[in-house]
Amino acid sequence: MIEYYSPAEIERMRPAGRFVAQTLTELAEVADVGVNLLDLDELAARRIKEAGGRSCYVDYSPPFGSGPFGKVLCTSVNDAVLHGLPHRYRLRDGDLLSLDFAVEVDGWVADSAISVAVGEPREEDLRLIDTAARALEAGIGAARADSRLGDVSASIAEVARAEGLSVNTEFGGHGVGRTMHADPQVPNDGRPGRGLRLRPGLVIAIEPWFLHTTDRIRFDADGWTLRSADGSRGAHMEHTIAVTEGDPIVLTDRSALPQPVSGSTRRA
Repeated sequence: MIEYYSPAEIERMRPAGRFVAQTLTELAEVADVGVNLLDLDELAARRIKEAGGRSCYVDYSPPFGSGPFGKVLCTSVNDAVLHGLPHRYRLRDGDLLSLDFAVEVDGWVADSAISVAVGEPREEDLRLIDTAARALEAGIGAARADSRLGDVSASIAEVARAEGLSVNTEFGGHGVGRTMHADPQVPNDGRPGRGLRLRPGLVIAIEPWFLHTTDRIRFDADGWTLRSADGSRGAHMEHTIAVTEGDPIVLTDRSALPQPVSGSTRRA
């Protein structure tokens, strides 16, 4: 069932969105050469506790995973692109890291993801991150009242294909509100003018993710981490947004926060 939220309820979602945005920005800044993925997860867990929030991941046990997940943060490195299970790994110069974070604050959930280059970046990784970021912006721009869900999906795919990338539709965006994953599903490819008509009060997570040279993925031995089938690297960007009578509200907006910087090499 698709739920729609009142303007007052959407206002009550803002603290969750702000917390997720602030924590992801901090994590992206901390993520540097030599930092252990488990330390990033521990930092995120401390911030959740300080905020009086609740992780959406620790007890998460969907049919496709080997659950419960057991951590509060997804850390996907290089050829891993989604659901990366934090483990004892120290980030290396040139790694491509994606962080995905969903938390409930005061009964409301926000979900967001960011990709960053660690240390000295590869130019092709920066282009992939930029493409995912532009696809996210395109999807958000299409999420307007009386548009169709297919308009959002098609806008994402158009950006990817302009860069020569193929698009996987097995995993994508989703409804958000009282729970992390709700209806509707928001694929990263679709047909304009088709699908659900968007109405004010719809809250969704839009999350484009792309791989350099494939759209095929495989499960890692940990039962959670999704990697590219050919070893190519991936980038993942996500925001929780609310459809309104006017412009969509980006509840996990990071644009007003200090952005992660490592010299002049890191972009998010």
